[in-house]
Amino acid sequence: MKDFNPADKIQDLQYFGEFGGVNPSISDSSTYTFLSAKTMFDTFEGNMEGCYLYSRHSSPSNLYLDQALAAMEGTETANVSASGMGAITPTLLQLCSAGDHIISSRTIYGGTYAFLKNFTPRFGIATTFVDITKLEVVEAAITAKTKVLYCETVSNPLLEVADIAGLAKIAKKHNLKLVVDNTFSPLSVSPAKLGADIVIHSLTKYINGSSDTVGGVTCASKDFINSLKNVNSGASMLLGPTMDSLRSASVMKNLRTLHIRIKQHSHNAHFLADQFEKEGLKTVYPGLKSHPSHELYKTMINPEYGFGGMLTIDVGTLAKANELMELMQAKNLGYLAVSLGFYKTLFSAPGTSTSSEIPMEEQKEMGLTDGLIRFSIGLDNDIQRTYEMMKACMIELGILN
Repeated sequence: MKDFNPADKIQDLQYFGEFGGVNPSISDSSTYTFLSAKTMFDTFEGNMEGCYLYSRHSSPSNLYLDQALAAMEGTETANVSASGMGAITPTLLQLCSAGDHIISSRTIYGGTYAFLKNFTPRFGIATTFVDITKLEVVEAAITAKTKVLYCETVSNPLLEVADIAGLAKIAKKHNLKLVVDNTFSPLSVSPAKLGADIVIHSLTKYINGSSDTVGGVTCASKDFINSLKNVNSGASMLLGPTMDSLRSASVMKNLRTLHIRIKQHSHNAHFLADQFEKEGLKTVYPGLKSHPSHELYKTMINPEYGFGGMLTIDVGTLAKANELMELMQAKNLGYLAVSLGFYKTLFSAPGTSTSSEIPMEEQKEMGLTDGLIRFSIGLDNDIQRTYEMMKACMIELGILN
């Protein structure tokens, strides 16, 4: 990781607009003309570089963002999509066919869990959910039908850390593809440099950063991305989760400030986690020494960007969690809302929101308690002031003395 700085890779990209603009021109077209019929034929056959046939397949604006995100993750190329799930679902369907098997982390985004638990079995694809932090458990779950290991760098919502390098060794040993959702840790962790085959992001979150756009990306080899976009057999091409060119251009502009934002998100979250833990609250944050994977995560991250902007606290009951979130919202400390990466702090009780697709008995088994609050810490300028206001809310509700 010492020789790879993703922010530098983004900065080194330089595009000129059609008329010399400092931002690339937006290709606001659904279809494209050809000067000859043969060129159209060659483009449909995938034999023509630099030509566009239809924006569901590709567009200049999307390719600019593809290149930037591939540079950020250190992969050969990428393919943006209309949502994070629009990246996850075609990727897994491209890798697996009827009769195949996936091993997934048990703590993942609720939508991904629902897709693997409830949807892919319709196509004869089975999934085993495991504690991804235990490499011996992961390896023991592999069968002759296993094709994919799937995890999140930092899991949603329990903030468990996947040993990507260790998982990559297992994947290579058994000829599997390691797919890593890096949504919680852009810039901080570069999974492809640790051995992941495919890296996915929900662009909706930190990368866009303004909670005004839904998007996703799959970063991988040229061969895999070309297979996704193949007009005859590509899951992205045929299922159609295409990102709009205007949205693509918007994400591209916000990507330029990602390194500044991530540093502030991480700084603020680390400060609050330290203070909450000192107050005696059950606090989970990868930057705390009390986190079971703290030492591992230290070896995985680019320290310049810190341990991320996500933390959880447990206030005992769902009723108390809801009271606290409603009060903090009333005090302008943030929003009771799902998602993450916004300039204001967002908080939610994941058991009844972003992880509600996971059955209650399975939530309890994995340690997702009723009183858990997930925080996406914002870009507050004076984080000491924010802490004092949050503490006052907790005192008012009897969470702290």
